[in-house]
Amino acid sequence: MALPLTQRIGRIRKPAFAGVVVLIFGMGAALQAPPALAQDLQLRPWLRNLFSPRRAERVEPPAEAPQRQRPRAGGGEPRKKSAARSKPTQPAPPPVPVVEKAEDARVVLVVGDFMASGLADGLTTVFAENPAVRVVDRSNGSSGFVRDDYYNWPGEIGGILQTEKPAVVLVMMGSNDRQQMKVGDTREAPRTEGWTAEYQKRTVAFGKQIADAKLPFLWVGMPSFRPGSMTSDMLALNEIYRDAAETAGGEFVDIWEGFVDENGAFISRGPDINGQPVTLRGEDGINMTRAGKRKVAFYTEKPLLKLLGLASPNATTAAPVPLAPAPDAPSAPQAPLDRTPPMLLSDPALDGGTELLGASLPTPNNNAGKAQDKREPATASPGRADNFTWPPQRKATIAAPDGATGSVARGN
Repeated sequence: MALPLTQRIGRIRKPAFAGVVVLIFGMGAALQAPPALAQDLQLRPWLRNLFSPRRAERVEPPAEAPQRQRPRAGGGEPRKKSAARSKPTQPAPPPVPVVEKAEDARVVLVVGDFMASGLADGLTTVFAENPAVRVVDRSNGSSGFVRDDYYNWPGEIGGILQTEKPAVVLVMMGSNDRQQMKVGDTREAPRTEGWTAEYQKRTVAFGKQIADAKLPFLWVGMPSFRPGSMTSDMLALNEIYRDAAETAGGEFVDIWEGFVDENGAFISRGPDINGQPVTLRGEDGINMTRAGKRKVAFYTEKPLLKLLGLASPNATTAAPVPLAPAPDAPSAPQAPLDRTPPMLLSDPALDGGTELLGASLPTPNNNAGKAQDKREPATASPGRADNFTWPPQRKATIAAPDGATGSVARGN
């Protein structure tokens, strides 16, 4: 038997109303109950499930579909991705062949500080395949002209020259000299007037010792460095080295442009001797890399070959020098030479004429013997626009004797 509508609604509302009452009673009991009882109420499943959504209303997250890998074109299993791609490394330069030097090989002596040591390494690469040239490195990394108490170059260079017997000497020094110098009983700060005068004196004395040994030498300048103050000091020191080299009869080699950009600023990367971009300086901005050492040697290569008399780094003999003919030797007959005389811009024969440009030439008389056409100037009639006589004249009409009329000009 079907129940009335009001009874059916009542049956539906009673469980819901009972659930609400139980919920309120449970929450109040949980708030007023001791901790143990409140915890027990919280753990009851029917109370915990009352706030959780129904199973039908739960929305499960969609499961991720497994990604399918595309098969390779050539078949087989797909290639696995590597965890980290390795950076491409620059290929190592090919090993330089070791050539045994001859006993009578000429010595290229390199002296100076740690920068000179890098120059010696670069020159060793230049002459690696030449058995007739040997590079000797007699540098001292921490030396300079300032700390003569640590290493006195003017006092040591004489013994080094006697021991090595070089054919050419290369000097590169100054990177350690940015410090106080003891002058007499005082200490001068770098680049002061007293410091500069004493420094010039020591560099000139050092170059004079090499010149007195009758040896040609090259003085290699300093490059730029990353510290700005050090770069400005090197610019001033290079001028001192240039004067010392020229005073002693040597040659100064300027390498500054090879280690700066177009604005004159320091660069750690730049073109090598082949124009390829490479790292020229170390991380400290002071030391040279292998490519930087080779570039320093590249700047000294041409003047050094000239002093050695070699046409190339691999040449073992000096370039032949043309000999002057003996004074008593008969001269061979020479063929006649067809010489073109010098021409002047003022020569009228250049354009086929006989007169200079602008000269007055006689006007040819083409109508010789003929009467020239001479025209008499026409007289202006009185009163016309082209009559400029003053005072102006006007026409007057008078009676002629025969009764005719005529015009006579008269003044105002």
